[in-house]
Amino acid sequence: MGYGMEKSPDAFRTISEVADDLDLPQHVLRFWESRFSQIKPMKRGGGRRYYRPDDVELLKGIRHLLYDQGYTIKGVQKLLKQNGPKFVIAVGSGDVVTLEALTAEAAANAPEPAASDGDQVVGKAKAPAGRRFFGFGGDGEKGDDKAVDLSKENRALLQEALYDLLECKRLLDQVR
Repeated sequence: MGYGMEKSPDAFRTISEVADDLDLPQHVLRFWESRFSQIKPMKRGGGRRYYRPDDVELLKGIRHLLYDQGYTIKGVQKLLKQNGPKFVIAVGSGDVVTLEALTAEAAANAPEPAASDGDQVVGKAKAPAGRRFFGFGGDGEKGDDKAVDLSKENRALLQEALYDLLECKRLLDQVR
């Protein structure tokens, strides 16, 4: 590009410019657009996409989570739903200050906890209550008949974790 041809940082960018910038094929950007409702490029005549700076930053965050952090599409969708696009943009740009502010804000605005066991922000795991985890481990007493009573919510969370682990296994099996 010659002098004066460089676009200003707040200019709209075409899909080919964004694809080059993120080192991704254009079809990946179009696919992500179908999976993440938060990506909304403007479309002009002939369906040409024009990405705003925030769109590009969000795509960078999504790329970072999927490719560098090992998230699944479903995992990133959940992060976006629970924490919003600003959170994913901050993750992608390594903006720790914004991340901490958004995390604190999310904790403050979280709905009242189900069993008042503390607010949980996505990405921060709760420490298990004891050595025994759902009846496994611990002191090994077989006669201990304390049935593990899982709430529907916890059961759903475990099921989702299992699906995520199976997806990870599938991805690992592909590269082995």
